[in-house]
Amino acid sequence: MMRKRIRYGVTAAALAGVMLAATACGGTTRGDDSGDGSGGGAQGEADPNAEIPEGLAISFLPKQLNNPYMTYANSGGQEAVEELAGEFKEVGPSEANASSQVSYINTLSQQGSDAIVIAANDPDAVCGALNQARQAGSVVVSYDSDTNPDCRDVFINQATAEDIARIQVEMVAEQIGGEGEIAFLSATPNATNQNTWLELMEEELAKEEYADIEVVDTVYGNDDDQKSFNEMQALLQSHPDLAGVVAPTTVGLAAAARYLSGSDFKGEVVLTGLGTPNQMQEYVEDGTVEEFALWDPKDMGYLAGYAAASLSAGRITGAEGETFEAGRLGDYEIGANGEVVLGPPTVFNADNIDDYDF
Repeated sequence: MMRKRIRYGVTAAALAGVMLAATACGGTTRGDDSGDGSGGGAQGEADPNAEIPEGLAISFLPKQLNNPYMTYANSGGQEAVEELAGEFKEVGPSEANASSQVSYINTLSQQGSDAIVIAANDPDAVCGALNQARQAGSVVVSYDSDTNPDCRDVFINQATAEDIARIQVEMVAEQIGGEGEIAFLSATPNATNQNTWLELMEEELAKEEYADIEVVDTVYGNDDDQKSFNEMQALLQSHPDLAGVVAPTTVGLAAAARYLSGSDFKGEVVLTGLGTPNQMQEYVEDGTVEEFALWDPKDMGYLAGYAAASLSAGRITGAEGETFEAGRLGDYEIGANGEVVLGPPTVFNADNIDDYDF
């Protein structure tokens, strides 16, 4: 039986009770003086009624520029910042390696960014620079791929890691008939989100119901189209009995599909993972890929923009249980470790892919 398809609409956590007005620390925009010179980022008590000032400098730092997924995600951030009459900026490296974002963080801090919104290539490599920026007065929001929690104020997660891992395992298991060899085609070896999903997929596959599925390899395309294409080719040559490949990366999934669509393995090897409808539509229509999943990355960037402005204004500090309003998405609540979850992933296939445009 096919499992129920989950489609995410604009939903959010409802406000629990009535917000209590706080009297201290209305904001932490650049130029404000906290007085004690300690700490960084969002400080003091939250004031849910604090005004978000116009002109906040909110800078988005993706894993890399010219990555279609990150570009689309950041378009949501720009939408949010413009709604709030802020100043949107997007900067980043051309390659998604561990330390490539550090110099951009330092520059943004020197330029006086009120908020830095980062999708981390490595959870720890950016921490020193981020904490220096926080000491200088910036708030830090991570999105898509988290930093170490000690060096940011809030993390905007696409969906729970458990949901993302589970749905990918379900898709590949269903399509290979519950047995056979599979492999993972991931992004960068140090990407926080990728490694979390890989670990959780391994745990899911350890369940009795997946006893006849074996993971034989994990390779990395570094979120580079050509390298991902080459890694897919190498996987199929190295493992002649491979039944399926899971690519939990939009760049990797599209590149793998491009190789598979023109190879003798089309229709023989299952490919699924995380991708955008516009990138994957031709491969669904030609039968290369049956189904894949994702959340709406534009909404993720939009939510990150509102979280950054709310932090900078002092409406929230990142503490568990705080709530904030996120424009057209409604109200959200901050969970444990400063995490805010956008919503569950959507499964895309021939039945619904024409309904989306991103």
